[in-house]
Amino acid sequence: MELVIQNLSKTYPNGTKALKSINLTIPKGMFGLLGPNGAGKSSLMRTIATLQEADRGSIMLGSMDVLREKEEMRKVLGYLPQEFGVYPKVSAEEMLDHFAVLKGISNSKERKEVVQALLQQTNLYDVRKKNLGGYSGGMKQRFGIAQALLGNPKIIIVDEPTAGLDPAERNRFHNLLSEIGENIIVILSTHIVEDVTDLCRNFAIINKGEVLLEGDPLQVIDSIRGRIWRKFINKDELVQHQLQHEVISSRLFAGKTIIHVLSEVQPGPEFEAVAPDLEDVYFSKIHETALRDQTSSAHAIMN
Repeated sequence: MELVIQNLSKTYPNGTKALKSINLTIPKGMFGLLGPNGAGKSSLMRTIATLQEADRGSIMLGSMDVLREKEEMRKVLGYLPQEFGVYPKVSAEEMLDHFAVLKGISNSKERKEVVQALLQQTNLYDVRKKNLGGYSGGMKQRFGIAQALLGNPKIIIVDEPTAGLDPAERNRFHNLLSEIGENIIVILSTHIVEDVTDLCRNFAIINKGEVLLEGDPLQVIDSIRGRIWRKFINKDELVQHQLQHEVISSRLFAGKTIIHVLSEVQPGPEFEAVAPDLEDVYFSKIHETALRDQTSSAHAIMN
């Protein structure tokens, strides 16, 4: 089963074009939706989750018309939003049981078995009696996945799930998502490139409501192999290099600034070739969009 999105567009009342003719095909497994804050990722997730209307376009889950069959979609959807609130004075076991009732699991024996199985799967069974207010950020996220798994969903959406987690909790969460993604569609919306690199067999980059790139992470990394160059510079030299070269990213390391430049040939004798990664692909696409917008703005001013 695939999720097929065609020509999906959404403009908010304030004039913000959140989605601009989005076309994506999302197969079973982990799919990464990568983009900066404000790129349109959450707008797309909310539309898929039937929480907001689209202006035009279609979303099909197999033979199901998601935008027209909202109730049917909700029956097969698990959703962990970016802001997942919990009742702090209720235990995980009680809260999950309540969610199970809302999902339509009315038989108490069946519900107890489901709740216990999900708490085991998310490694929360030993703290099932603990109030959710006492959970760490990572534990709350794993509880969020537990509630999303209720009802054996065919598709799960997780929106920025690892933001703010410490490395150990992030690893636990990655392992859990990887296990879940073996059998169903899991859409991971994030601005953290490493999450997509670690987990996803397919991904897309979205920025300013547009899909910039879609594909297999390993294949798109290969597409820029031999074109990424690195140089250590002083911080005050950054602007000069940005004017002379296509600088796609810069970061501090041991008091120096490292720049990555996209170029078909060695930009200068002090540049060294580096093996690209998904972060280089991501920044090159974001940079490409910024240059395009600058050119469009310049043409608009001239005309």
